Amino acid sequence: MIEILRTNNPVKLSFAQAVMNEIGIEHFTLDDGMSSLYGGGLPFIRQRLMVDESDAHAAKTALARALAENES
Repeated sequence: MIEILRTNNPVKLSFAQAVMNEIGIEHFTLDDGMSSLYGGGLPFIRQRLMVDESDAHAAKTALARALAENES
């Protein structure tokens, strides 16, 4: 599994998950319990969005495009 996003921002994580769902890439999050343990107040414990290694390039590309479109 490859990490494509690490964040404490629940909106950004949800957006990234929606992008993965839209393009049909299976994904899961790690450290979601630990990052919320202190209400996201520990910046060094962030949630990680993981995808299969074979989908990593497509996932990173789609996420980068979606984030760029969303920011403009």
